[in-house]
Amino acid sequence: METPADAIEITRNGAASRFEIRLDGELVGIAEHFDDDEFRAFVHTEVDPAHSGKGLAGKLIGHALRQTRADGLKVDPVCPYVAAFIRRHPQYRDLLA
Repeated sequence: METPADAIEITRNGAASRFEIRLDGELVGIAEHFDDDEFRAFVHTEVDPAHSGKGLAGKLIGHALRQTRADGLKVDPVCPYVAAFIRRHPQYRDLLA
């Protein structure tokens, strides 16, 4: 079941090196990354199991990849979920390091 877009907020928490997704204000998922001058390595993606099946991980990673493109960085998809997401969404393949 999809979650209504107006209930979702996705932000980048630079201090914690991660993107965060909130559902009605509650932190329910993260995408941890590490940046250097040219690359953003996504190392771990996690969504609270109580919220699985709502499409939140995909929304989180899609947002994170669009922001990475806007930041002028390439992606190193260490996290298996991010690697699989890019395989399923060819519009992000240009980001691969």
